[in-house]
Amino acid sequence: MTQFDLTDDQRQIFEMAQKFTADEITPHAAKWDEEHIFPVDAIRQAAELGFGAIYVSEEGGGIGLGRLEAALIMEAMAYGCPSTSAFISIHNMCAWMIDRFGDDALKEKYLPSLIPMEQMASYCLTEPSSGSDASALKTKAVLDGDHYVVSGSKAFISGGGKNEIYVVMTRTGEPGPKGITALVIEKGMEGVSFGANEKKLGWHSQPTAQVNFDSVRVPVSNRLGGEGEGFRMAMMGLDGGRLNIGACSLGGAQRCLDEAINYTKDRHQFGKAIADFQNTQFMLADMETELQAARTLLYAAAVKVTENAPDKTKFAAMAKRLATDTGSSVVDRALQLHGGYGYLQDYPIERFWRDLRVHSILEGTNQVMRLIVSREMLRQ
Repeated sequence: MTQFDLTDDQRQIFEMAQKFTADEITPHAAKWDEEHIFPVDAIRQAAELGFGAIYVSEEGGGIGLGRLEAALIMEAMAYGCPSTSAFISIHNMCAWMIDRFGDDALKEKYLPSLIPMEQMASYCLTEPSSGSDASALKTKAVLDGDHYVVSGSKAFISGGGKNEIYVVMTRTGEPGPKGITALVIEKGMEGVSFGANEKKLGWHSQPTAQVNFDSVRVPVSNRLGGEGEGFRMAMMGLDGGRLNIGACSLGGAQRCLDEAINYTKDRHQFGKAIADFQNTQFMLADMETELQAARTLLYAAAVKVTENAPDKTKFAAMAKRLATDTGSSVVDRALQLHGGYGYLQDYPIERFWRDLRVHSILEGTNQVMRLIVSREMLRQ
C-alpha cells in the first residue's frame, strides 16, 4: 500500500471479492435473513477462493495475505451480507490461531479441513459472567495425565452447535490473564453440548449458541502454545478480528449509502427529486466523508497489524471503534432518507441497520476500545 492508495494486487483482490458477493451473496441475503438460513454452501464457495484461510501462511496451506487484504475481502462480502462476512471472519481468526500457535501435528490435524471450510471453527472467549472482563473467565481445564479435563460454558458463540472446531480459552492457573490457556476442542468430544440457538435482533444468517463443557477430556496435544499463553493469543487474534468487524461495518454502510443515493434520485416530493434538496445533499456528503475517514483509519491500522507495529493494538481499537460507530450512523441516516420505506423489509436498509448494531458490542465493546486507546496514550 502506498501512503494513500491500494496497490494493483489489492484492488484485484477486492474486485474478486466484490464479484463473488454480487453473484453468490447479495441475491440471497434477504432470504437468508428472513428464513434464518445458515448458507453453508455459499460459505464453502468463498473458501474455494481462499477466503477460509486468508492470513493462514502459505506453508500452512492458506493464501498468506495481510490484514489489509483480509479487511478488503470482508468489506466486499459485507456489502451483500454483514452477518455472513463476519462469520467467515471468525473462522479465519481461529484458523490463523492454529496456524500461528499450534505445533506441526496440530496444524496437520485441523488445517486441511479448516482451509476449505469442510470443518468450520468458532472462537470461544466470552462467558455468561465474563464479557468485557474477559480475563475473569472461569471455564476450567485441569491437567490429568495426557489430557485436560475441561468444564464450564461459553456464551454468544458464532457457529455454536453447528461448527465442528472450537478454539477455547480456559483457566489452567492463577486468576487473571496469566492463568489462561488455549485449547482446540471438537464438537464430537464427549461432554460437549450446546444451548438453543439464540433469537437475535440481527445476524440471522449465522447460528449463535452457548457452548457447554462437562468434564470434556481434551488431549494436551490440542493445546495452542504453552500454558498461560492463551490470553495473549486471544488478544492478538482480536486485533485482526476488530479490523475485520470494522471492515464489515464499512461494507454494510457503503451498501446503504449507495442505496440511499439511488433512492433519493428516484423518489420525488414537492415536484422534484429528494436528491435535489440541499438538506439531502448535505446528509449524503457527511455520510461519504465520515465513511471515507473511517475507511482510511482502518486500512492504516490493518497495515500496522500486518507489520506488527508497536502501536498496532491501539490503532486496531481506534479503527474498530470509529468504523463500527460510523457504519451504524451512516445506515441510520440512509434509513431516514428512505422514509417509511426504509423501515420495510422490501428494502435492504433495515436488515443492515439490524446487522451492524452488534458490531459496536462484539470483538470488545466500543467503550472497551476507548479504554485501550486511552491506556496506551497515558502510558507514553
